[in-house]
Amino acid sequence: MPAADPTIDTVLGGRLRLGQPAKGHRTGTDAILAAAAVPARSGDSVCDFGAGVGAAGLAVLVRVPKTRALLIEIDSHIAAMAEANVLANDLAARARVLAIDVGIAGTAATSALASSADHVVSNPPFNASGSGRMPPDATTARARVAEEGQLEDWMRAAARVLKPGGSLTLIHRPEALQEILGALSRRYGGIALRFVHGEAASPAVRVLVHARKDSRAPLRVLPPLVLNASGGGFTAEAEALHRDLTAIDMS
Repeated sequence: MPAADPTIDTVLGGRLRLGQPAKGHRTGTDAILAAAAVPARSGDSVCDFGAGVGAAGLAVLVRVPKTRALLIEIDSHIAAMAEANVLANDLAARARVLAIDVGIAGTAATSALASSADHVVSNPPFNASGSGRMPPDATTARARVAEEGQLEDWMRAAARVLKPGGSLTLIHRPEALQEILGALSRRYGGIALRFVHGEAASPAVRVLVHARKDSRAPLRVLPPLVLNASGGGFTAEAEALHRDLTAIDMS
């Protein structure tokens, strides 16, 4: 079970406060990078798939004025923490939380979501089932371990939720790229990839993926994003993303 007393952490230079479990799956750089890569504009709506405590979706709201967010999270306890974070950051007028499985989003049970979002953002579970030791609690396992076919289900659901031409942004492991491209096929185009490296000389540890619903534009690979400088600390670009609300251009 998640810790009864969450920690209170700040991101985006203190602009966003997040209550989250003291142990287990905790938000970090992945959610901040995914949020920074969402090409939202004032007035747009964003749907955060697998929102956890709301880090990615709420970070978009902090970065882009007058945007709105729907945070979808399957775990009711974690969804309640996301609702608390909405209130703690005075975002109740712009965000709401829905505790459902995103794999069924856009079906008859949630038909009100169909073609409702300008953007979908996701920091999905990364680890394949059976690829290593399972986390000790169900909440952490659900956040970290993807069931077979889960990514395909989420990408299908995102296509239902997105408006025509809407954007999808996600962050994942580079090793999953073949599966990601397969899940995007037939529903998305204009795919842009930006590989994320811990250091300039090290292999990529993440890949940012951006795509447009029903687009026929070709795939593009953008310059890499390097997080850590050789002398220690963030690179200037990574520092700006974490502190100054700078966006990641995936266009």
